[in-house]
Amino acid sequence: MQINNYSILEKPLITEKSTMMQEQGNRVMFQVNRNANKLQIKEAVQKIFNVTVLDVNTINVKPKSKRFGRHQGQTKAFKKAIVLLKEGDRIDFFDGV
Repeated sequence: MQINNYSILEKPLITEKSTMMQEQGNRVMFQVNRNANKLQIKEAVQKIFNVTVLDVNTINVKPKSKRFGRHQGQTKAFKKAIVLLKEGDRIDFFDGV
């Protein structure tokens, strides 16, 4: 099954941990399509951002139970990818700020 590059990378994950990883270890976090594999993620990042990807680690994040008063629900499950970039390559999400 062929997936479009822009539908593989759903959104960047901007957290304290991901910002620290980007500054220290040249790693970037993305929320990705649950059906995408590591090779598809690598190709999508390389084509969209014009960088060289050395390694991709993926994590399936399970849903968490949440309560809103007397109503109970769950957060959505998603897949997270941590991408290691070649030394010197950068992806700036807040380039104009």
